[in-house]
Amino acid sequence: MKFVRCSAVLIALFISSLIASANAAPDAKTVYDFSLVGLDGKEVPLSIYQGKVLLIVNLASKSIYSKQLEALSDLQKTYSDKGLVVVGIPSGDFGSEENDDRVELKRFYLESQHVNFAVYSKATLRGKNPIPLVHFLTDPKKGTGGGDIHWNFTKFLVDRQGKAVIRFEVDCDPADPEFRVTIEKVLDGTFKKPAEDKTSTKSGDDNEAEEDE
Repeated sequence: MKFVRCSAVLIALFISSLIASANAAPDAKTVYDFSLVGLDGKEVPLSIYQGKVLLIVNLASKSIYSKQLEALSDLQKTYSDKGLVVVGIPSGDFGSEENDDRVELKRFYLESQHVNFAVYSKATLRGKNPIPLVHFLTDPKKGTGGGDIHWNFTKFLVDRQGKAVIRFEVDCDPADPEFRVTIEKVLDGTFKKPAEDKTSTKSGDDNEAEEDE
């Protein structure tokens, strides 16, 4: 019995190490090294955005913060000629506020909300096995840090070299003038990465409590 238990433990540790290794993506140096799955089910390498500034946002159609979709579309329209690409990743990890079906996702974002930016398939963004891109974005050495994504509509701004330079929590409205100033600085290469992220005054628990009201 001891042998069986030890074997089970070893197997579990081996599986955990494989998951951790996959999440870490040690060979990845930039956001462009990752891929997402499109609403058509096909894998899309982010290298297609090489040289662009990316604003990566985790979406949720049933969230009270979905009103930010209009502002995100406006950013895409305003700055696309200068090289901005808004990338939306739906997720149901935060309050189960997203549809499971790709057809429903397409219907809501593209047909109902008429967003003009790229929306990808629903993905796991926190827990033991988030998609590798998110693991990279939240890495304190390679990304912006800040730990796990706390809630819907967290936003990561990525420079033209594919490096995540700043993280905006849900309460940072993309319609705010200061938000646009930051984007403009990243677009023209004058942005200085802050030593400490002060883009949000709310904690993840505060955001979750507000969603539950």
